[in-house]
Amino acid sequence: MIKDQMENIYTNLAPDEIPWNLETPPELLRDLVESKKVSPCKTVDLGCGTGSYAIFLAGRGFDVTGIDISPTAIGMAKRSAAQKNVGCRFIAADVLGEMTEVRDRFDFAYDWQLLHHIFPEDREIYVSNVVWLLHAGGDYLSVCFSEESPQFGGIGKYRKTPLDTVLYFSSEKEMISLFEPHFKIQELKTVEVKGKVDTHKAIYAYMKKP
Repeated sequence: MIKDQMENIYTNLAPDEIPWNLETPPELLRDLVESKKVSPCKTVDLGCGTGSYAIFLAGRGFDVTGIDISPTAIGMAKRSAAQKNVGCRFIAADVLGEMTEVRDRFDFAYDWQLLHHIFPEDREIYVSNVVWLLHAGGDYLSVCFSEESPQFGGIGKYRKTPLDTVLYFSSEKEMISLFEPHFKIQELKTVEVKGKVDTHKAIYAYMKKP
């Protein structure tokens, strides 16, 4: 179902109409790079969409692979990278699947506002895939909507969006329970994230695979 929804969005909406499709990388991701907390390395962008953030990192020396469930989004990402003369790999794959399309292992993985599209019953599968993709000692950043955010009605864990998708709004406690068995959490906090039209609250989790 989520694949069909994403395909519909990327096929029928102009890029500027897609709420999460931002050309400029978020400040928190830029800070990781500019502070050298994460140095150029083999990196995987999980839920890369049209590839803007992957392209940003590749332009700064990272060896980046972008993964998204939507083949249409992946096609857009490939065209964008080619137009900008930036070398990235983009793969259409389901992060809840067996991930057989992805043969590399990585030093840094991140999902920027992907996790709120994944409901709690599927999150262990997803995190297991992240663990599988990372080398020992690899870093992982996850950012998702906080239940404290006022978006889409402001109450409830499950909230329907104007695009007819349903998102799950998490708590810090849930994130700790999800990640702690698999990673050493370096930093976990609720932050303000600027979107296209407003600012929302998100849970920022930065961690390391043992």
